[in-house]
Amino acid sequence: MTSNSATNSSLSSTANTKLFDGVVVFTQLINSGSFTAAAEATGHSTSYISKEINKLEARLGVRLINRTTRSLGLTPEGKLYYEQCVQLVQDGEQALGLMHQHDMVPRGTLRISCPVALSNDYLQPILSRFMAKYPQVELLLDLNDRKVDVIQDGFDAVIRATHQLEESSLICRKIMSGKAYTVASHDYVQQRGEPQHPDELKHHRCLCYSNLKQPTRWQYLDKEGQTFSVDVNPSMMCNNSDMELAMALDGHGICRLPAFTMQSALDEGKLAILFPDYPQADVDVYVVYPSRKHLSPKVRAFIDMLVDCSSVHSLP
Repeated sequence: MTSNSATNSSLSSTANTKLFDGVVVFTQLINSGSFTAAAEATGHSTSYISKEINKLEARLGVRLINRTTRSLGLTPEGKLYYEQCVQLVQDGEQALGLMHQHDMVPRGTLRISCPVALSNDYLQPILSRFMAKYPQVELLLDLNDRKVDVIQDGFDAVIRATHQLEESSLICRKIMSGKAYTVASHDYVQQRGEPQHPDELKHHRCLCYSNLKQPTRWQYLDKEGQTFSVDVNPSMMCNNSDMELAMALDGHGICRLPAFTMQSALDEGKLAILFPDYPQADVDVYVVYPSRKHLSPKVRAFIDMLVDCSSVHSLP
């Protein structure tokens, strides 16, 4: 028993010391597209590149690359491994860069995800200022309303607007808050009546935002400030706030949305705000990023600018 344990411990130790062997060569090979180009990029011979890949595949116990005389392609296992290796190499290069003070200038690709409704009026001016100040940073923007996975989807920072942020290991920094309202068009209220209490919503047509964890459970605050919930019957489920608002304006039901998604309609008096005595919790906007001790200069600069600009570009 002792002998087997010692053997397993030895194997585990050996595997750990070789964990990153061949990773840089493998990543460079895929980026270069051929053994010859990878050899030129790394300053090694093609035989060296080939041997490193063979050793890597042998250690992993899987084939990473399908080779032909004219091309090479990733196997499914190779594709998965490559995606992780790219991040490892980038992290290693970033760590090396942090050792040199002169390399603290923000540069490289910054991947950001943001809800559509927040992008034009609130994020765009901040991004414009950021690009002017940091011309060596290339922005890659993902504008949609789905909840992305910061780590798996490879984002540097994600902006989220929510009543309540879910617990996670990610770093979350609040940058601004805004109001949310339950609304309906005046035509809808005239035809179907105006509910006086959220409990009456069960008798109305409701338009629900499907990206929420519980889209048909609407929460309110009573006159004592206590939270209570109402389960509604959806006439429509939708994952886009613009569509939800458009359907509400056309009189198809009652919806609840952050004020920043419908400010023009509110200003123009196109919507009736329901339940003024039973408000919703404010919508908080956070910037969410991976939990890492050392942020890259580009991410730190972006977060700092978001915080600095939040008071100027505040939500209604």
